[in-house]
Amino acid sequence: MRSYRFRSTWLLKAAPNLVFGAVVDLAGYPDWWSDVRSVRRIDDDTAELVCRATLPFELVLRMRRAVEDEQAGRIRVDLSGDLEGFLAGRITDLGGVTKLEIAQEVVAHKPILRRFGSVAGPVFRLNHALMMWRGRRGLTAHLS
Repeated sequence: MRSYRFRSTWLLKAAPNLVFGAVVDLAGYPDWWSDVRSVRRIDDDTAELVCRATLPFELVLRMRRAVEDEQAGRIRVDLSGDLEGFLAGRITDLGGVTKLEIAQEVVAHKPILRRFGSVAGPVFRLNHALMMWRGRRGLTAHLS
């Protein structure tokens, strides 16, 4: 198995409640995040996302709500499918700018990620960084 840890920080010119609302609305992701190709609701706490960034393969992820606390600015989903682990977010009001810190720790189950992870790990990390860059850019436009 190949494990990955990612960290991203997005600074957004929008109120924290608007950022929180957009981030917890998984069904709306394809409207502003081009790498999220589709979202299918499984139940009240679970959705299945199909993502494709720069590399020519898709990831199918099930996200299950674990923490959704707007007051504390905390979000966490448990991931299963092609990646297993978690994705957590922390939203902080910086006065006119909202900081969204994103942490993701996963184990890859998708065969291509496992097979080539030892040699292509840097390429996979770049692919993730580009996806996150497009996500931040898309959310910025969506919130403005």
